Amino acid sequence: MAWIALTLIAFALGVVLQTRVRSPLANPTLIATLIVAGVLLVGGVSHASYLKEVQPLTALLAPAIVALAVPMYRLRALLARQWRSLIIGGLSGTLVGVGADVLFSRLLGLSGEAQRSLLTAPATSPVALQLAQFTGAPPALAATLAVLSGLVGALILPGFLTLIGVRHPLARGLAIGAVSHGVGTARAREEGELTGAASSIGMGLAALLVTVVVAGVSRG
Repeated sequence: MAWIALTLIAFALGVVLQTRVRSPLANPTLIATLIVAGVLLVGGVSHASYLKEVQPLTALLAPAIVALAVPMYRLRALLARQWRSLIIGGLSGTLVGVGADVLFSRLLGLSGEAQRSLLTAPATSPVALQLAQFTGAPPALAATLAVLSGLVGALILPGFLTLIGVRHPLARGLAIGAVSHGVGTARAREEGELTGAASSIGMGLAALLVTVVVAGVSRG
C-alpha cells in the first residue's frame, strides 16, 4: 500500500503543479515518474518489486485506455467523414515511428533486448507489455520504453507541430496519439475534444499496427 500511496501522491503533486505552472514540463505523469524513480533509486528497490506492489493500479490501465474512446463516440459523425485521412495518417505515422526505432537502435548498436523492446515502444504500455512475450523483450523494459516514448512525445510534439505550422485539430491529435499514445492523448485533450478524439484514434491505430508487425516478426 505504501508504494500505491506514494504513486498517487506523486501524481497529485504533478496535477497541482500543472495548474500553477503553464509549462509542458509540468506534466503530472512526468513529475510522478521522476519522484517515484528517485525514491526507488534511493531506497534500492527494484522496478520488478515496485510493479508487483502497484499491481492494483496497473490493472486500471486497460479500462483507462478504453475510457479515452468516449470523445470518439461523441464525435463519431465528424470522424466518420474523415475516416480515410485518419486511417492513412495514423498508420503511416506509426509505420515511420516503428521504422525509426528499428533503424536507429541498430545503427546505435543497442543490445538485442533493447531493440526488441523498442519495437513495441510506439504502442501504449499495456499493449507493449502483452507483446513482450512474443518479441522476447524484458516486459519491464518494454513497458518503460513505451511510457518514455509517450512522455517525450507529449512534451515535445505539440510545440514542434505548432512550430512547423500544423494547426488542424485532427492532424495534431492524430500525430500526437500515434507517437505518444495514452500520455499524449491526455495532453491532446487539453487542446480540445476533437484533438483528443483524433489522438485516441492515432493511439488505437498504432497499437493495431505494432501488433501486426510483431505478429509478422514472430512468424519470421
